Amino acid sequence: FPDAVEDGQPEFAVVKSDNLIEVLTWLRDDPDHAYQFLSSLTGVDRIQWFEVVYHLESFKHNRAATIKVRSDDRENPSVPSAVPVWLGAQLQEREAYDLFGIRFEGNPDLRRIFLWDGFAGFPLRKDYLNLPGGKRPGLERFPGEPGDDLSGRGTK
Repeated sequence: FPDAVEDGQPEFAVVKSDNLIEVLTWLRDDPDHAYQFLSSLTGVDRIQWFEVVYHLESFKHNRAATIKVRSDDRENPSVPSAVPVWLGAQLQEREAYDLFGIRFEGNPDLRRIFLWDGFAGFPLRKDYLNLPGGKRPGLERFPGEPGDDLSGRGTK
């Protein structure tokens, strides 16, 4: 996929969003690669854009690969869903959506998985505590910061 890969090294590639599913399917099905297992996927807030990082495992060849895809739309980041390639992507995509707000186009059940409907914002975004429109995330600051008295916590 010379036109699909924007940056690459052995077992690592940054792939264009338009080619993501084709590349992931090939990595899974090609016998020389055989990445049958999606061990994890997560979102990354790079301030100017979002990334989704896929960690793949090939048990046949005893190796791992990392694939990244980028979404330049900060307001409504989205990438294609990997659910058609690995059914196990379903819950991992919901987690990335819930915490980063990254939409996975084609995910059959993209809804919050940890936080409740109506929760303001996405807590793993770097701009989370500065929500637009004066919205507040529900926390003035995060508990357990330096200076907090945590004595007695975790005991009965």
